[in-house]
Amino acid sequence: MSHLSPGIVYLVGAGPGDVGLITVRGRDLLEQADVVVYDYLSNPLLLGHAPQARAIYVGKKAAQHSMTQDEINALLVREGLAGHKVVRLKGGDPFVFGRGGEECEALHNAGVPFEVVPGITAAIAAPAYAGIPVTHRDFNSSFTFITGHEKEEQYKEDEARTREGGAASDVDWPSLAKLPCLAFYMGVKSLPRICQRLIENGMPPDMPAATIRWGTHPKQRTVVGTIADLPQKIAEAKLGPPAMTIIGRVVSLRPVMNWFESRPLFGQTVVVTRTRQQASDLSKQLSALGANVLEAPTIELAPPADLIPVDAALKSIGTYDWTVFTSANGVRYVKQRLLEIGLDARAFGRSKLAAIGDATAAAIREELSLKVDLCPQAFVAEALADALRDANEVKGKRHLLLRADIARPVLRQRLSADGSLEVSDVAVYETRPAAALPPTLIDALAAGDVQWVTFTSSSTAKNFVALLGDDYKAKLAGVKIASIGPITTATLKDLGLEPTVQAETFNLQGLLSALK
Repeated sequence: MSHLSPGIVYLVGAGPGDVGLITVRGRDLLEQADVVVYDYLSNPLLLGHAPQARAIYVGKKAAQHSMTQDEINALLVREGLAGHKVVRLKGGDPFVFGRGGEECEALHNAGVPFEVVPGITAAIAAPAYAGIPVTHRDFNSSFTFITGHEKEEQYKEDEARTREGGAASDVDWPSLAKLPCLAFYMGVKSLPRICQRLIENGMPPDMPAATIRWGTHPKQRTVVGTIADLPQKIAEAKLGPPAMTIIGRVVSLRPVMNWFESRPLFGQTVVVTRTRQQASDLSKQLSALGANVLEAPTIELAPPADLIPVDAALKSIGTYDWTVFTSANGVRYVKQRLLEIGLDARAFGRSKLAAIGDATAAAIREELSLKVDLCPQAFVAEALADALRDANEVKGKRHLLLRADIARPVLRQRLSADGSLEVSDVAVYETRPAAALPPTLIDALAAGDVQWVTFTSSSTAKNFVALLGDDYKAKLAGVKIASIGPITTATLKDLGLEPTVQAETFNLQGLLSALK
């Protein structure tokens, strides 16, 4: 039986949850992958590094298996033999209770080349994010990994119960009870038995212990106790898998070192409604403050259907006294179109540049390498109209506005009323409502798991409400709303939604400050 020349399978450790903990090598391989095979414990946001790849979910969690290990092995072999570059994305590290060894054996037996990229395992990362150092010279000189349900027959897969050599993995409880620091993987259901066996074999009942659920993820929850009372505390907190339990005196350092759960937005889910092109910057900053971010773009951007007016305007920019940008998106689309028609920043000639907002001014400097001549402190069109009038830069002057197709008419109207010789208002990009909101957001709203929704423009507010449906007020009941400025706030109020906070400075930094 003949095959295409084999591809290659990369077993990549995805880390324990925080997308920032993927290795540089792992990220680079995702960017090159034809196929990504990912599991329950690998953060699906990592798929953003592989937009070109076919993604195959083989998720496994206790007692629920979308694919058996043998089926996963066969899938990897099949994709490798088909000549594909495959990334097998595994939560944590491939070889730390990750079944990576079995997958490598299957690939080797089938003649499929493979490589292994280690990842940060949960036993190190989850305690670090919970403020627990797994080693400390005052407490321990060793650290031991144990699977929490290796011998719990009721939690095993059928094939694990009968696999050859199973008896060799019996836990040596007398030895474990003497060790200073233990990490139990995935042992929530068996935690009462684990703690009981440790106490029976001589570990002091007051030994500090902590269970960390969704370690390194914004959903992280930590319950602290001793081996005598931790199982009861876990039951009362209704803490389920995936979780990691750390047992040892190092747990007592958590009050001093708990940095992750102390961040201002920790534990809060924040919805970002910006366009897909703009969302990442705000999402990263919110994540850095501890938020669980759900991106729900309500607007899609595209070049205008008719580029003739755009090209005519760009070829004559130098004849205008002022060129006005009202958004960073406008700057980027102008730069792109200038290059496409064989022009560059020299096209601006002697035209002066005005901007609404610091982000727009920064885009002009960074994208076009041009100096901004006027950027009023208030980031609204009315403020720019006032500033141009006060500087005697309206009457008898020619103005070119390079904006979105849905930009408010107030700037054009004010300039004309104040005596502008000519106001050319040209749409350099179009905005379209998104087709639908992500199912994850709909589910989170229904479950009451969303604390904040952020709005950075009137159009995001209108589109978000339209996509939610007629009962949008009921769906947003109890959800706090953050508005970037007065124009957006006015739109929200017209929709019957009262913002909880409004940014004092009408930009992303102001919005973040208001949320904090």
